[in-house]
Amino acid sequence: MEINDAGELFQQYLLAEKGLSLQTVNSYMNDLKQFFSYNKKERVEELEVDDLEDFLHYQNNIQRLISTVLRRISSIRMFYLFLKREGYYKGDIPEIVPPKKAETLPNCLSVEEVDMLLNTPNMKSASGIRDRAMLEVMYASGLRVSELLSLEKAKVNLTKGIITIKGKGAKERKVPIGDFAIEYVIKYIDEVRSHNPGKGSKYLFLNRQGKPLSRVYFFKQIKKYALEAGIMENISPHTLRHCFATHLIENGAELRAVQEMLGHANLATTQIYTHVSSKRIISAYDLYMKGK
Repeated sequence: MEINDAGELFQQYLLAEKGLSLQTVNSYMNDLKQFFSYNKKERVEELEVDDLEDFLHYQNNIQRLISTVLRRISSIRMFYLFLKREGYYKGDIPEIVPPKKAETLPNCLSVEEVDMLLNTPNMKSASGIRDRAMLEVMYASGLRVSELLSLEKAKVNLTKGIITIKGKGAKERKVPIGDFAIEYVIKYIDEVRSHNPGKGSKYLFLNRQGKPLSRVYFFKQIKKYALEAGIMENISPHTLRHCFATHLIENGAELRAVQEMLGHANLATTQIYTHVSSKRIISAYDLYMKGK
C-alpha cells in the first residue's frame, strides 16, 4: 500500500472512529507529513521499527521543542498501531522512551574513550571475543544496531575489507571496516563462531544457543563495558555510530561520503555531525586558552 493512501485511511479513522475534532486530526496529519518527508518511504511495506527512533533523533538534533517532539512520537506511534490493527504493517510497534529534555547534539566520545571502551571486553572468554568484534565493526562502519545484529556472514568480505549492509527500506550499501575490525572478526570466526551450535547460521554474530543476539543484550553489554572503562557519559549502541561519523568529519572526510556510509536519506541528518565536530574543536580550544 502507498504511504499516502495509508495516511488518508488513518485520517478517516481519526475522524470517523475516534471522533476527533478537525483541528486535532490536522495536527496528527501534520506530524505524519513531517515523518513522511524525513523518512522518504513510499510504501507501508517499507516501514521499519527503527524509523521512528531515527526520526526522534533528527527532531532532537534540529532542536524542536520537547512538547512538539513528544506529540509527534505519539502521533506516529498511533499511525503504526492503526496499520498493525488493519493488517497493513507486519513489523513490531516502536517502543520509544520519550526524551526528558531536548538533546541538541548527540553524545560523542573522544578517540581515547572509544579505545578504552573497545579494549574492555575480556578476550579470554568467548563472549568477550565476540563482543570486541561487534564493537570494532560498529565503530569502524557506523552501523545501526539493527544492521549489526542482522549482519550476514556472507556479506562480510574480509579480503577486501568491505561489508554489504541491507539498511532501511531494504537498500543495500557497501561500507569499509578496516584492518582492526577485520582482525577481530577473523579471531571471532576462527576461535568462537566455528564452535558455536549455530555455526551454520547465515548471521555473523550469535549467542551461545546459536541465535542472533537481541538489541536488549547488546545495549546492556555496552552499558556494562562503559562502566568498566570508567566512561561516565550516558551511552548506547547508537553512540558508536555518532563517534564513527564525528571522528570521520574531524579527520577531513567529505560530508556526502559520510552520508552514504551511514545510509542517511537526508544530508541534513548527516550535517548534525559537523556541529558535534565544531563543538568538540571549540571545547579543546577553550581548554588550551585557559592554560595559557
